Amino acid sequence: MKHAPELLYLLHGDAEELNEAVSQMRAEDIAVALRDLPPDASAKLMTALPFNLAVKVFDEPELSHSRCEIVSRMDETKAGNLIDAMSADQQADLFREIPQTERDRLLTRLSEPTRASLKKLLEYAPETAAGIMTTEFLSVPASSTVAETLDLIGRVAKEKETVYAIYVLDPATHSLLHVVALRELISASREARIIEVGSRRDPVTVVPGTDREDVARLVSRYNLLAVPVVDDAKRVIGIVTVDDIIDTLVKEQTEDVQRFGGMEALDAPYMRIGMGGMIKKRAGWLCALFVSEMLTATAMQHFNTEIAKATVLAMFIPLVMSSGGNSGSQATSLIIRALALREVKVSDWWRIAMRELPTGLILGAILGVIGYTRIILWQHIHFYDYGVHYQLVALTIGTALLGIVAFGSLAGSMLPFLLKRVGVDPASASAPFVATLVDVTGLVIYFSVAYVILRGTLL
Repeated sequence: MKHAPELLYLLHGDAEELNEAVSQMRAEDIAVALRDLPPDASAKLMTALPFNLAVKVFDEPELSHSRCEIVSRMDETKAGNLIDAMSADQQADLFREIPQTERDRLLTRLSEPTRASLKKLLEYAPETAAGIMTTEFLSVPASSTVAETLDLIGRVAKEKETVYAIYVLDPATHSLLHVVALRELISASREARIIEVGSRRDPVTVVPGTDREDVARLVSRYNLLAVPVVDDAKRVIGIVTVDDIIDTLVKEQTEDVQRFGGMEALDAPYMRIGMGGMIKKRAGWLCALFVSEMLTATAMQHFNTEIAKATVLAMFIPLVMSSGGNSGSQATSLIIRALALREVKVSDWWRIAMRELPTGLILGAILGVIGYTRIILWQHIHFYDYGVHYQLVALTIGTALLGIVAFGSLAGSMLPFLLKRVGVDPASASAPFVATLVDVTGLVIYFSVAYVILRGTLL
């Protein structure tokens, strides 16, 4: 596979040598190479590519975050021709990134059908079914025969982004009546009417405002290659294809992972985010977490007397706090994923609480036994001297771990439900946020247990 530097070298050489080199490459590989080039070089290379290949390259999702910069550096007429030939959904993605002033000027370079399609698609939010759909699909009236439909596919297939299925419409109202898979069509009798081909089940459809994650779930559940988007009158306005679903899942998973890390989701690849943008994305959450952690310092100040009397307790503060944070993060991750997959609903919170509380107690007991055993063992092999009351210290650590881990599991599992209830993305209940919450309460639990067990001895 040719890499970006090699393509850049060929760009400044012989045009025939460049054409020969790219003719042996896949459009996907060229898109990856372009992504690694400076925008000016990418624009020159796009202009130098054979037009049909350039269209395929520009349609690749790998280039989605670079297209806007490339277009801004290309000749407007050439850029307009290139955009005109792109698939409708990728055109909409591109224009959402282009500044409004440039967008209006570039629209004048597009054909009237493309302008009309774009204006329609840009009305929808990018997180919805209509926001990721393509308006290029193949439909026929219910009165058509299989032979007529196959003939139509032969004539127009090259103009469509994909032909996964044929959408059969009512001749009068143009509402969707039936969906025929291409495989069913090919194996049917040529004289049969298209409405009679395949099983007559109600088509699986979505409305324009359906969340793109819900569309992905439908596609997965019914093993679809495309799902039609219909209006109130059941007229097909577009389709969401499986490749768009894959792109959607990648974006959603990337956003969730970044939020789990305690920051805003990035809207461009890491290396394309400037220093200022990166600080802006990370500083807000980091400051919020820092302010939250101040509560931990406040809690430690409150128990300063106990720490001064029994300095051995201070040694185990990181141990018990991290254990609670880890159990909370585990529970949060499990519940957020279950909510995303619709395995649980907000109304199931009490069932989750009744499940996580005993789970947390058992996990806490396991860690508590390990902590207790470790102190006793270290004392007996003279690895460290915890004092004459080492057994009480071990009991304090073991009991505190039981309570802290149980609380961490319960709090970590309930926080996503709380955020979901108030309309906040549960992914915002990131591991750092949960850990901060459990740190404060963990200290309170730890020193409360220590006060009860060690009162009259070390305290």
